Amino acid sequence: MNGPIPSSWSGTLRSLVRIVAAFSFMTHGTQKLFGFPSVEPRAGVELLSMMGAAGLIETIGGALLILGLFTRPVAFLCAGQMAVAYFMVHAGQSFWPLLNGGEVTTVYCFLFLYLAAAGAGPLSLDAMVRGKR
Repeated sequence: MNGPIPSSWSGTLRSLVRIVAAFSFMTHGTQKLFGFPSVEPRAGVELLSMMGAAGLIETIGGALLILGLFTRPVAFLCAGQMAVAYFMVHAGQSFWPLLNGGEVTTVYCFLFLYLAAAGAGPLSLDAMVRGKR
């Protein structure tokens, strides 16, 4: 043990980070598509719009990531969506994510890029399917 948490926990903690981040990510999609959760009632966006496509990626991608199903390709798609969102919405306002409101977008982008490379972890449907082969 080199630190306060044994390295043998890394796979389980990766799974937990994936689940928590994916749930939070999914709520961005459900807010776009269904207006929920929201402080005040709001209508969903048009499905055949850029925001509708983002909402679908966030909702469906988030659900698949929660389950840990097709994690690598789904996480890569979600990372790409976050990169596009950062440069379309935030980067023009300032170079610094703290100043342009893009901190969460940046963190999601790199977290999903990491999951695309590292995989879902042991608490996932991907691991269950792989174990049955």
